[in-house]
Amino acid sequence: RVMTKDGRSNVRMEHIADKRFLYLKDLWTTFIDMQWRYKLLLFSATFAGTWFAFGVVWYLVAVVHGDLLEFDPPANHTPCVMQVHTLTGAFLFSLESQTTIGYGFRLLITQLVLTTILEIFITGTFLAKIARPKKRAETIKFSQNAVVSQHDGKTCLMIRVANMRKSLLIGCQVTGKLLQTHLTKEGESVRLNQLNVDFQVDTSSDSPFLILPLTFYHVVDDSSPLRDVSLRTGDGDFELVVILSGTVESTSATCQVRTSYLPEEILWGYEFTPAISLSASGKYVADFSLFDRVVKVAAPCCHHETVRFGDPEKVKLEESLREAEREGEGAPLSVRISNV
Repeated sequence: RVMTKDGRSNVRMEHIADKRFLYLKDLWTTFIDMQWRYKLLLFSATFAGTWFAFGVVWYLVAVVHGDLLEFDPPANHTPCVMQVHTLTGAFLFSLESQTTIGYGFRLLITQLVLTTILEIFITGTFLAKIARPKKRAETIKFSQNAVVSQHDGKTCLMIRVANMRKSLLIGCQVTGKLLQTHLTKEGESVRLNQLNVDFQVDTSSDSPFLILPLTFYHVVDDSSPLRDVSLRTGDGDFELVVILSGTVESTSATCQVRTSYLPEEILWGYEFTPAISLSASGKYVADFSLFDRVVKVAAPCCHHETVRFGDPEKVKLEESLREAEREGEGAPLSVRISNV
């Protein structure tokens, strides 16, 4: 499986040259993509690190000026910084200075400027991570299985998609990618060849109104990339990745949700149970307990366990030859000799 059911990549990257350097060049994305436990650790380490770094600076100032207790300064000695006699005292002085407005010294002003910039950066990554449309994508639900049945007289592969929030997705589109091994004419084996799989819904618009659970379908015909895969037996070697893209109405951020279906997750001769009903008060009700439920229906037209695709004229010719063979099975054998 290239992609998990919840849309996460299942690919492991190996032997990338200068991978850490590439991540460091794009620090913003690196910090945003961090897991929360690492981000909280970074957040804490940033504050503790700046407090300690400037504490060391204040400690060195005290060392140079002879303010430390082990130097046994005279009674009339005026320290450079009051109450900084140990490294612990220097650390506490740095902490107290950074969390207040400071005392007007130039080094304190430098510390406040630098630490404020760091705080803005870290806080910005927190806000950006919280505001990412990834959480909005978690309220978009795909059906657990895809089904194949007749739709308007055509063999169709269907999936169900639902928006579980009242806020809408603007301009949402559903596309698919068929991933399978492909052998080129030159004999080259392409491990994950990608073919486009178009999905549509019963609407004249390219952007469906996703206010209720909708069923998107792909017509499996001669032009479909699924025409050569084994849909009925469920033992093929392919993966169907489905992608929904849209714009979040409240934030105008682009949102993308992904899932994938393996051959055993595509059910032949099934269709989805209706999940929408009308209440007594006139409201439409979407019952998500029925969202993944399927029912057995008449199987699509097939021949010898596979869907028949190809040139229509060729199919007719094959049918006529089979009819002739069946008619000739019981007829006496006759031989015609010709000198021509």
